Amino acid sequence: MTTYHCPKDGTRSAVSALTWRCPVCHGPWDLDFTPAPGLALNALSGRANSLWRYEEILPLSAPSVSLGEGRTPLVPLTDTVSAKLDHLMPTLSFKDRGAVMLAELARRLNPERVVADSSGNAGTSIAAYCARAALPCTVYVPEGTSPKKTEQIRAHGAHLVTVPGDREATALAARAAADEPGAFYASHVFNPYFLHGTKTYVYELWEDLGGRLPDTLAVPVGNGTLLLGAALATAELHALGLIASRPRLIAVQAEAVAPLAAAFHAGADDLLPGAAAAPTLAEGIAIPRPPRARQILAAVRGSGGTFLTVTEDEIRDAQRDLAARGFYVETTGVACWAAVRDGLGQGVDRPGSVVVPLCGAGLKTGMAG
Repeated sequence: MTTYHCPKDGTRSAVSALTWRCPVCHGPWDLDFTPAPGLALNALSGRANSLWRYEEILPLSAPSVSLGEGRTPLVPLTDTVSAKLDHLMPTLSFKDRGAVMLAELARRLNPERVVADSSGNAGTSIAAYCARAALPCTVYVPEGTSPKKTEQIRAHGAHLVTVPGDREATALAARAAADEPGAFYASHVFNPYFLHGTKTYVYELWEDLGGRLPDTLAVPVGNGTLLLGAALATAELHALGLIASRPRLIAVQAEAVAPLAAAFHAGADDLLPGAAAAPTLAEGIAIPRPPRARQILAAVRGSGGTFLTVTEDEIRDAQRDLAARGFYVETTGVACWAAVRDGLGQGVDRPGSVVVPLCGAGLKTGMAG
Protein backbone atom coordinates (compact mmCIF):
# COMPACT_ATOMS: atom_id res chain seq x y z
CA MET A 1 0.00 0.00 0.00
CA THR A 2 1.02 3.57 -0.59
CA THR A 3 0.74 6.45 1.88
CA TYR A 4 -1.63 9.34 2.51
CA HIS A 5 -0.40 12.89 2.21
CA CYS A 6 -1.99 16.23 3.04
CA PRO A 7 -2.13 18.55 0.01
CA LYS A 8 -2.14 21.58 2.30
CA ASP A 9 0.82 21.03 4.64
CA GLY A 10 2.58 17.89 3.34
CA THR A 11 1.91 15.71 6.41
CA ARG A 12 2.06 11.99 5.64
CA SER A 13 0.54 8.89 7.21
CA ALA A 14 0.62 5.18 6.58
CA VAL A 15 -2.71 3.94 5.25
CA SER A 16 -2.66 1.18 7.88
CA ALA A 17 -2.71 3.76 10.71
CA LEU A 18 -6.49 4.34 10.22
CA THR A 19 -5.84 8.09 10.56
CA TRP A 20 -8.75 9.43 8.55
CA ARG A 21 -7.62 13.05 8.18
CA CYS A 22 -4.49 15.16 8.46
CA PRO A 23 -3.68 15.49 12.17
CA VAL A 24 -2.19 18.95 11.62
CA CYS A 25 -4.78 20.86 9.58
CA HIS A 26 -7.65 18.34 9.86
CA GLY A 27 -8.12 18.39 6.09
CA PRO A 28 -8.72 15.46 3.72
CA TRP A 29 -5.93 13.18 2.55
CA ASP A 30 -4.61 12.73 -0.98
CA LEU A 31 -2.81 9.57 -2.04
CA ASP A 32 0.83 9.05 -3.04
CA PHE A 33 0.07 7.07 -6.18
CA THR A 34 1.26 7.15 -9.78
CA PRO A 35 -0.43 4.94 -12.39
CA ALA A 36 1.74 2.32 -14.02
CA PRO A 37 2.40 2.69 -17.75
CA GLY A 38 0.97 0.18 -20.16
CA LEU A 39 -2.74 0.98 -20.29
CA ALA A 40 -3.89 0.81 -23.91
CA LEU A 41 -7.17 0.15 -25.67
CA ASN A 42 -5.84 -3.00 -27.30
CA ALA A 43 -4.77 -4.36 -23.89
CA LEU A 44 -8.31 -4.36 -22.45
CA SER A 45 -9.86 -7.15 -24.47
CA GLY A 46 -10.67 -10.17 -22.32
CA ARG A 47 -10.31 -8.37 -18.99
CA ALA A 48 -12.96 -8.33 -16.26
CA ASN A 49 -16.08 -6.48 -17.38
CA SER A 50 -15.95 -4.11 -14.41
CA LEU A 51 -13.99 -1.06 -13.33
CA TRP A 52 -11.23 -3.41 -12.18
CA ARG A 53 -10.21 -3.90 -15.83
CA TYR A 54 -8.14 -0.69 -15.47
CA GLU A 55 -5.68 -2.35 -13.12
CA GLU A 56 -2.70 -0.19 -14.09
CA ILE A 57 -4.32 2.96 -12.78
CA LEU A 58 -5.85 1.67 -9.53
CA PRO A 59 -4.13 1.71 -6.12
CA LEU A 60 -5.62 -1.71 -5.28
CA SER A 61 -5.92 -4.86 -7.36
CA ALA A 62 -7.33 -8.40 -7.18
CA PRO A 63 -10.46 -7.43 -5.20
CA SER A 64 -12.49 -9.86 -3.12
CA VAL A 65 -15.51 -7.59 -2.67
CA SER A 66 -16.48 -6.68 -6.23
CA LEU A 67 -20.16 -6.75 -7.19
CA GLY A 68 -19.39 -6.23 -10.88
CA GLU A 69 -19.48 -2.43 -10.61
CA GLY A 70 -18.63 -0.23 -13.55
CA ARG A 71 -18.88 -0.51 -17.35
CA THR A 72 -22.18 1.36 -17.42
CA PRO A 73 -23.71 2.26 -20.80
CA LEU A 74 -23.22 5.53 -22.64
CA VAL A 75 -26.43 6.54 -24.43
CA PRO A 76 -27.15 9.62 -26.60
CA LEU A 77 -29.82 12.06 -25.41
CA THR A 78 -29.40 14.63 -28.22
CA ASP A 79 -27.01 15.15 -31.12
CA THR A 80 -24.40 16.57 -28.74
CA VAL A 81 -25.32 15.33 -25.23
CA SER A 82 -24.91 11.74 -24.04
CA ALA A 83 -25.74 10.20 -20.68
CA LYS A 84 -23.65 7.69 -18.79
CA LEU A 85 -26.06 5.42 -16.93
CA ASP A 86 -24.41 5.08 -13.53
CA HIS A 87 -27.84 4.60 -11.96
CA LEU A 88 -27.51 1.01 -13.22
CA MET A 89 -24.67 0.20 -10.79
CA PRO A 90 -25.17 -2.64 -8.25
CA THR A 91 -26.63 -0.38 -5.53
CA LEU A 92 -28.19 1.97 -8.11
CA SER A 93 -25.76 4.90 -7.83
CA PHE A 94 -22.32 5.99 -9.00
CA LYS A 95 -21.08 5.83 -5.40
CA ASP A 96 -20.32 2.12 -5.95
CA ARG A 97 -17.20 3.17 -7.85
CA GLY A 98 -15.63 4.60 -4.70
CA ALA A 99 -17.34 2.42 -2.11
CA VAL A 100 -15.84 -0.77 -3.51
CA MET A 101 -12.36 0.74 -3.12
CA LEU A 102 -13.00 1.70 0.51
CA ALA A 103 -14.49 -1.69 1.37
CA GLU A 104 -11.60 -3.53 -0.29
CA LEU A 105 -9.12 -1.36 1.63
CA ALA A 106 -11.01 -1.94 4.89
CA ARG A 107 -11.07 -5.71 4.28
CA ARG A 108 -7.28 -5.71 4.01
CA LEU A 109 -6.81 -3.54 7.10
CA ASN A 110 -9.34 -5.61 9.12
CA PRO A 111 -10.66 -2.91 11.47
CA GLU A 112 -13.05 -3.64 14.33
CA ARG A 113 -15.80 -1.72 12.53
CA VAL A 114 -16.48 0.55 9.57
CA VAL A 115 -18.12 3.96 10.02
CA ALA A 116 -19.70 6.04 7.25
CA ASP A 117 -21.92 9.08 6.89
CA SER A 118 -24.13 9.94 3.96
CA SER A 119 -27.22 11.66 2.67
CA GLY A 120 -28.17 8.22 1.38
CA ASN A 121 -26.39 6.86 -1.68
CA ALA A 122 -22.86 6.62 -0.30
CA GLY A 123 -24.29 4.97 2.79
CA THR A 124 -26.13 2.33 0.78
CA SER A 125 -22.99 1.61 -1.23
CA ILE A 126 -20.76 1.31 1.84
CA ALA A 127 -23.36 -0.91 3.54
CA ALA A 128 -23.56 -3.22 0.54
CA TYR A 129 -19.83 -3.61 0.07
CA CYS A 130 -19.21 -4.07 3.78
CA ALA A 131 -21.81 -6.84 3.67
CA ARG A 132 -19.88 -8.38 0.79
CA ALA A 133 -16.66 -8.09 2.83
CA ALA A 134 -18.31 -9.39 6.05
CA LEU A 135 -17.34 -6.19 7.89
CA PRO A 136 -19.49 -4.64 10.65
CA CYS A 137 -20.73 -1.27 9.45
CA THR A 138 -22.51 1.74 10.98
CA VAL A 139 -23.98 4.39 8.69
CA TYR A 140 -25.00 7.84 9.95
CA VAL A 141 -27.68 9.70 7.96
CA PRO A 142 -29.52 12.99 8.54
CA GLU A 143 -33.15 12.98 9.54
CA GLY A 144 -35.33 13.31 6.48
CA THR A 145 -33.19 10.97 4.36
CA SER A 146 -35.28 9.15 1.78
CA PRO A 147 -36.97 6.11 3.41
CA LYS A 148 -36.03 3.98 0.40
CA LYS A 149 -32.36 4.74 1.00
CA THR A 150 -32.52 3.96 4.72
CA GLU A 151 -34.40 0.76 3.92
CA GLN A 152 -31.61 -0.26 1.57
CA ILE A 153 -28.93 0.47 4.18
CA ARG A 154 -30.72 -1.71 6.75
CA ALA A 155 -31.31 -4.46 4.19
CA HIS A 156 -27.55 -4.84 3.78
CA GLY A 157 -27.19 -5.40 7.51
CA ALA A 158 -25.63 -2.09 8.49
CA HIS A 159 -26.50 -0.38 11.75
CA LEU A 160 -28.32 2.84 10.85
CA VAL A 161 -28.02 5.96 13.03
CA THR A 162 -30.37 8.83 12.19
CA VAL A 163 -28.94 12.17 13.31
CA PRO A 164 -31.18 15.14 14.16
CA GLY A 165 -30.31 18.12 12.01
CA ASP A 166 -28.68 18.53 8.63
CA ARG A 167 -25.89 16.86 6.65
CA GLU A 168 -23.23 18.76 8.59
CA ALA A 169 -24.52 17.46 11.93
CA THR A 170 -24.45 13.95 10.51
CA ALA A 171 -20.84 14.30 9.42
CA LEU A 172 -19.81 15.54 12.86
CA ALA A 173 -21.48 12.56 14.55
CA ALA A 174 -19.77 10.10 12.22
CA ARG A 175 -16.37 11.74 12.66
CA ALA A 176 -16.66 11.46 16.43
CA ALA A 177 -17.26 7.73 16.02
CA ALA A 178 -14.40 7.49 13.52
CA ASP A 179 -11.99 8.85 16.15
CA GLU A 180 -12.60 5.84 18.38
CA PRO A 181 -9.90 3.11 18.38
CA GLY A 182 -10.33 0.36 15.82
CA ALA A 183 -12.65 2.33 13.53
CA PHE A 184 -12.13 2.64 9.79
CA TYR A 185 -13.83 5.80 8.51
CA ALA A 186 -15.16 4.92 5.06
CA SER A 187 -15.46 8.58 4.14
CA HIS A 188 -16.20 9.33 0.51
CA VAL A 189 -14.95 12.85 1.25
CA PHE A 190 -11.80 12.44 3.34
CA ASN A 191 -10.43 9.15 1.99
CA PRO A 192 -8.75 9.51 -1.44
CA TYR A 193 -9.23 5.84 -2.32
CA PHE A 194 -12.82 6.84 -3.06
CA LEU A 195 -11.64 9.34 -5.68
CA HIS A 196 -9.48 6.68 -7.30
CA GLY A 197 -12.66 4.66 -7.67
CA THR A 198 -14.76 7.47 -9.12
CA LYS A 199 -12.07 8.30 -11.69
CA THR A 200 -12.96 5.06 -13.49
CA TYR A 201 -16.07 6.91 -14.76
CA VAL A 202 -13.75 8.81 -17.12
CA TYR A 203 -11.60 5.80 -18.03
CA GLU A 204 -14.76 4.06 -19.18
CA LEU A 205 -15.68 7.05 -21.34
CA TRP A 206 -12.17 7.02 -22.81
CA GLU A 207 -12.49 3.34 -23.69
CA ASP A 208 -16.06 3.56 -25.04
CA LEU A 209 -15.21 6.59 -27.21
CA GLY A 210 -12.24 4.81 -28.76
CA GLY A 211 -9.42 6.51 -26.92
CA ARG A 212 -10.78 10.02 -26.65
CA LEU A 213 -12.96 12.05 -24.28
CA PRO A 214 -15.91 14.39 -24.88
CA ASP A 215 -15.26 18.12 -25.07
CA THR A 216 -17.22 18.74 -21.86
CA LEU A 217 -17.95 16.70 -18.76
CA ALA A 218 -20.91 18.01 -16.75
CA VAL A 219 -20.88 16.71 -13.18
CA PRO A 220 -23.17 17.30 -10.16
CA VAL A 221 -21.18 18.68 -7.23
CA GLY A 222 -21.86 18.52 -3.51
CA ASN A 223 -18.74 17.13 -1.88
CA GLY A 224 -17.23 16.90 -5.35
CA THR A 225 -16.13 13.26 -5.37
CA LEU A 226 -17.15 12.55 -8.95
CA LEU A 227 -15.73 15.83 -10.22
CA LEU A 228 -12.41 15.34 -8.44
CA GLY A 229 -12.24 11.77 -9.70
CA ALA A 230 -12.86 13.07 -13.21
CA ALA A 231 -10.13 15.69 -12.82
CA LEU A 232 -7.75 13.01 -11.53
CA ALA A 233 -8.50 10.75 -14.49
CA THR A 234 -8.09 13.44 -17.13
CA ALA A 235 -4.76 14.46 -15.61
CA GLU A 236 -3.57 10.83 -15.57
CA LEU A 237 -4.70 10.14 -19.13
CA HIS A 238 -2.95 13.29 -20.33
CA ALA A 239 0.26 12.45 -18.43
CA LEU A 240 0.22 8.92 -19.89
CA GLY A 241 -0.07 10.38 -23.39
CA LEU A 242 -3.47 8.76 -23.94
CA ILE A 243 -5.34 12.03 -24.66
CA ALA A 244 -4.05 15.18 -26.33
CA SER A 245 -6.08 17.65 -24.28
CA ARG A 246 -8.33 17.63 -21.24
CA PRO A 247 -12.09 18.24 -21.42
CA ARG A 248 -13.80 21.19 -19.79
CA LEU A 249 -15.40 20.41 -16.40
CA ILE A 250 -18.85 21.91 -15.82
CA ALA A 251 -19.87 21.67 -12.16
CA VAL A 252 -23.60 21.72 -11.41
CA GLN A 253 -25.18 22.69 -8.09
CA ALA A 254 -28.74 23.23 -6.90
CA GLU A 255 -29.48 26.95 -6.74
CA ALA A 256 -30.77 26.44 -3.19
CA VAL A 257 -27.39 25.16 -1.94
CA ALA A 258 -24.61 26.48 -4.18
CA PRO A 259 -21.64 27.54 -2.04
CA LEU A 260 -19.07 26.47 -4.62
CA ALA A 261 -20.82 28.23 -7.47
CA ALA A 262 -20.96 31.42 -5.39
CA ALA A 263 -17.25 31.22 -4.59
CA PHE A 264 -16.33 30.44 -8.19
CA HIS A 265 -18.24 33.34 -9.67
CA ALA A 266 -16.85 35.66 -6.99
CA GLY A 267 -13.33 34.69 -8.05
CA ALA A 268 -12.57 33.15 -4.64
CA ASP A 269 -10.19 30.25 -4.04
CA ASP A 270 -12.24 28.92 -1.13
CA LEU A 271 -15.77 29.08 0.24
CA LEU A 272 -17.27 32.43 1.09
CA PRO A 273 -18.54 33.05 4.65
CA GLY A 274 -22.12 32.29 5.51
CA ALA A 275 -22.81 29.13 3.50
CA ALA A 276 -25.79 27.28 4.95
CA ALA A 277 -27.96 24.27 4.24
CA ALA A 278 -31.39 24.73 2.70
CA PRO A 279 -34.15 22.42 1.48
CA THR A 280 -33.68 21.13 -2.08
CA LEU A 281 -34.83 18.21 -4.16
CA ALA A 282 -31.16 17.55 -4.94
CA GLU A 283 -30.44 16.22 -1.45
CA GLY A 284 -27.32 14.37 -2.58
CA ILE A 285 -25.49 17.61 -3.43
CA ALA A 286 -26.88 19.83 -0.65
CA ILE A 287 -23.49 20.30 1.02
CA PRO A 288 -22.94 23.83 2.41
CA ARG A 289 -19.25 23.40 3.37
CA PRO A 290 -17.49 20.70 1.33
CA PRO A 291 -14.07 19.88 2.86
CA ARG A 292 -12.39 19.69 -0.56
CA ALA A 293 -13.73 23.06 -1.72
CA ARG A 294 -10.34 24.49 -2.70
CA GLN A 295 -9.51 21.43 -4.79
CA ILE A 296 -12.89 21.50 -6.52
CA LEU A 297 -12.64 25.19 -7.42
CA ALA A 298 -9.08 24.74 -8.69
CA ALA A 299 -10.03 21.71 -10.78
CA VAL A 300 -12.89 23.51 -12.52
CA ARG A 301 -10.81 26.62 -13.19
CA GLY A 302 -7.87 24.57 -14.40
CA SER A 303 -10.06 22.82 -16.96
CA GLY A 304 -11.47 26.06 -18.36
CA GLY A 305 -14.89 25.11 -17.03
CA THR A 306 -17.48 26.84 -14.90
CA PHE A 307 -20.29 26.33 -12.40
CA LEU A 308 -23.97 26.21 -13.33
CA THR A 309 -26.94 26.16 -10.97
CA VAL A 310 -30.44 24.73 -11.41
CA THR A 311 -33.71 25.67 -9.75
CA GLU A 312 -36.15 23.31 -8.08
CA ASP A 313 -38.57 23.68 -11.00
CA GLU A 314 -35.79 22.85 -13.45
CA ILE A 315 -34.99 19.72 -11.45
CA ARG A 316 -38.64 18.65 -11.51
CA ASP A 317 -38.90 19.29 -15.24
CA ALA A 318 -35.66 17.45 -15.99
CA GLN A 319 -36.75 14.41 -14.01
CA ARG A 320 -40.05 14.25 -15.90
CA ASP A 321 -38.27 14.78 -19.21
CA LEU A 322 -35.82 11.95 -18.60
CA ALA A 323 -38.63 9.66 -17.48
CA ALA A 324 -40.43 10.43 -20.74
CA ARG A 325 -37.24 9.34 -22.55
CA GLY A 326 -37.16 6.05 -20.60
CA PHE A 327 -34.75 6.95 -17.78
CA TYR A 328 -36.08 6.84 -14.20
CA VAL A 329 -33.53 8.89 -12.26
CA GLU A 330 -33.57 10.36 -8.76
CA THR A 331 -33.79 14.11 -8.32
CA THR A 332 -30.10 14.68 -7.56
CA GLY A 333 -29.16 12.56 -10.55
CA VAL A 334 -31.02 14.76 -13.04
CA ALA A 335 -29.24 18.00 -12.08
CA CYS A 336 -26.77 17.93 -14.95
CA TRP A 337 -29.44 17.25 -17.56
CA ALA A 338 -31.41 20.15 -16.09
CA ALA A 339 -28.33 22.34 -16.55
CA VAL A 340 -27.36 21.41 -20.11
CA ARG A 341 -30.48 20.30 -21.99
CA ASP A 342 -31.23 23.83 -23.22
CA GLY A 343 -27.55 24.68 -23.84
CA LEU A 344 -24.74 25.52 -21.42
CA GLY A 345 -24.89 29.33 -21.62
CA GLN A 346 -23.26 31.53 -18.97
CA GLY A 347 -20.18 32.24 -21.04
CA VAL A 348 -19.52 28.67 -22.18
CA ASP A 349 -18.78 28.90 -25.89
CA ARG A 350 -18.60 25.95 -28.29
CA PRO A 351 -19.51 23.22 -25.81
CA GLY A 352 -19.09 20.49 -28.45
CA SER A 353 -19.84 17.00 -27.18
CA VAL A 354 -21.12 16.77 -23.61
CA VAL A 355 -21.55 13.80 -21.26
CA VAL A 356 -23.77 13.93 -18.18
CA PRO A 357 -24.04 11.22 -15.50
CA LEU A 358 -27.40 9.80 -14.49
CA CYS A 359 -25.99 8.93 -11.12
CA GLY A 360 -28.84 7.59 -9.00
CA ALA A 361 -31.96 5.55 -9.74
CA GLY A 362 -35.42 7.04 -9.34
CA LEU A 363 -36.42 4.15 -7.09
CA LYS A 364 -34.33 5.78 -4.36
CA THR A 365 -36.50 8.89 -4.05
CA GLY A 366 -39.49 8.62 -6.36
CA MET A 367 -40.74 11.45 -8.56
CA ALA A 368 -40.57 14.99 -7.27
CA GLY A 369 -43.91 16.41 -6.20
